[in-house]
Amino acid sequence: MLTRRLLGARCGALGMRLGRLYTTRVAEEKFTPINLDDMPKLHPSLLKRAETLKEELSVLENKIEQGSFDQETSVKFSTVSGILETYGQYESYNESLELLVEMLNEEQDAELVQDAVGELKEIIPKLIQCTQKLQAKLIPAVLHADKPTIMELRPGVGGSEAQLFTGDLLNMYINFANHKRWKWKLVSKNEVGGVGGGSGLSEAVLSIDEPSSYNILRHESGVHRVQRVPATETKGRTHTSTAAVVVLPKMSDGTDASLAEDERQFQPGEVRIDTMRAGGKGGQHVNTTDSAVRLTHIPTGIQVQQQDERSQPLNKAKAFSILRSRLAALDREKEIAEQKSLRTTQVSTTDRSDKIRTYNYSQNRVTDHRCGYSIHDIAGCLSGERLEEIIEAVEQEEVKEKLEAL
Repeated sequence: MLTRRLLGARCGALGMRLGRLYTTRVAEEKFTPINLDDMPKLHPSLLKRAETLKEELSVLENKIEQGSFDQETSVKFSTVSGILETYGQYESYNESLELLVEMLNEEQDAELVQDAVGELKEIIPKLIQCTQKLQAKLIPAVLHADKPTIMELRPGVGGSEAQLFTGDLLNMYINFANHKRWKWKLVSKNEVGGVGGGSGLSEAVLSIDEPSSYNILRHESGVHRVQRVPATETKGRTHTSTAAVVVLPKMSDGTDASLAEDERQFQPGEVRIDTMRAGGKGGQHVNTTDSAVRLTHIPTGIQVQQQDERSQPLNKAKAFSILRSRLAALDREKEIAEQKSLRTTQVSTTDRSDKIRTYNYSQNRVTDHRCGYSIHDIAGCLSGERLEEIIEAVEQEEVKEKLEAL
């Protein structure tokens, strides 16, 4: 590459040159001028954080060399090294750009100038893409970003059609987890018979056991709206229904082993524990033993009830896990309120107007209203294959808002 032949050259100050149109030498040789006005730049605070991460990586490497390689260290090492790898690319592209810009200002050889312009056209898009990627990685992570995920899904407005749509969303997230090769399990699932033979859901709780999955799936919190013709509609009219999705950071495993630790997180008298007989469809444990558990967090009034397991201790463990996740979500909401630059992401109502995304079947369209991004592939979205594309568009909008707040 031409830039390798110029590594010994003296680099000029790029910052003074980014704001104008380069026509020097280029215009003289009748080459197309290149506009660098739209070049994104890293905020100084983000550059400072990148240098801090270099020190953090050194500490992690020493920790690993000494034999301390638990899951938390492994995840942190992978995250930090990935950010610094992107930062290295960013520095490399900037160095090449400085050399090429200097050459355009000083070089007299027309052939070399033409080569420089060609390389500049290749480097600029790469630098823009790399800068955007690095910005997203360097912005401080949200609270509990490194945690696995608990997703709660409930039907909203729309009766049986809303219940069917809730089932569609549950399958979408399961498909997405399978697509990402994440481990998952159903914590609870309450099915109801739909009109016309369909089977919908009155509630479902899904656990995604992949570390840091919360940082991705948290963007799914909100009211999802569907517009389609129900199977029972005889006149072909489109109905609008909703389902609410709440995404929580998973704070414990919800097992017998984690129960003791979960209980230690609360002060005596902070949580009221009620036991009762399980209700629902058949099974020997239903209405015969006090296996169902309801937890009430006294300070906040949050209630969690579990009855899916035959064992009371297992139901209790699951309930405590969900309670801790909901309280962690409250901490996250407080963080958002304090920043005042981001909107609250959890569900306030299930009204049709309070929506984050619309699934319009007649137009084969999925639109996220937070960023205005649309895809015309409902099947691809519900299969999980194109859901990440929508989430990434929401993430880019979030990064843009955070950068404006810096």
